[in-house]
Amino acid sequence: MVGVPLARRTKKRARPTRIGTLLEYAALGWPVVPGAYPLPHGRRACSCDRLGCPDPGAHPLSPAWHMQATTDPALLTRWWQAEPEANVILPTGRVFDVFDVPLAAGLSALTRIDAADAHSGPVAAHGDRVLFYVATRGNPEDEDEWWSCHLDCDPATIDDTPGLRWHCRDSYVLAPPSTLPGGRPATWLRPPDGRPLPDPLRILEWLAD
Repeated sequence: MVGVPLARRTKKRARPTRIGTLLEYAALGWPVVPGAYPLPHGRRACSCDRLGCPDPGAHPLSPAWHMQATTDPALLTRWWQAEPEANVILPTGRVFDVFDVPLAAGLSALTRIDAADAHSGPVAAHGDRVLFYVATRGNPEDEDEWWSCHLDCDPATIDDTPGLRWHCRDSYVLAPPSTLPGGRPATWLRPPDGRPLPDPLRILEWLAD
């Protein structure tokens, strides 16, 4: 039997593991915390203990997520080895804020940003939403500089802001490659590449247009 020439043999590229992705986030300085995940079968929609969970698979496992979120590779590895299906939660208002917009508006803005050869920053798709990662406003000493506005969003007020949501401090987002209800994954449209994150007001201008 004639063997296949070495030059013609191809190797399948290994798919990145969830732990591998977490460690990439940690290397960027992005704290991570484990999240609940949706259950495809049975009466419960979410892996958490809450009956009738209002946000299946899209919230942290622990109410102490503020303190748990970390960039420690050893701790992240240990967490996901113990709970390999856990979704990936990234706190906002620390390294980045996130604009969370309806799918059509997000894709339209991204098309215009690309056409202008501008920097969109990391952009993720979550079902019918698009998430733009921008430089955080941080936690200024002068609260008058916080720019409080109706766009500020925390997980408890998601349903009150169906259009543009601005996730900043005390909020979080579900990050790729988390599993969405229905089994679809959250994905990157523009993955993080190590470049500085864009100014939030500049991205907000594109979204407003």
